[in-house]
Amino acid sequence: MNEVQIRDIVLDALSAVAPDADTSSLAPDKSFRDQLDYFDSMDFFNFVVGLHKAFGIDIPEADYPRLSNLDACTRYFKTKLG
Repeated sequence: MNEVQIRDIVLDALSAVAPDADTSSLAPDKSFRDQLDYFDSMDFFNFVVGLHKAFGIDIPEADYPRLSNLDACTRYFKTKLG
C-alpha cells in the first residue's frame, strides 16, 4: 500500500467521526485536535477504532500519540504494513 492510499484511508476514517471537517485543508503535520476544535477524546478513540477496522491492524493504546496528525498516521501505517 502506498502513502497516497494510506492517507486516503486515514482521511476517510477521520471523516467518519468528523463529517463536517474539511479534510482537504488539513495541515498534514499539525495535530487533528489543533485543527478540529470539536474533535474530542471520544472522537479520537472512534477514529482509532476506524483505523483499526480499515487497516486490520491492532493499535495498542501506547501508540495513540503516534496518530496525532496525518503525516504521523501515514508513517505509522507505512511501517506497520511494511
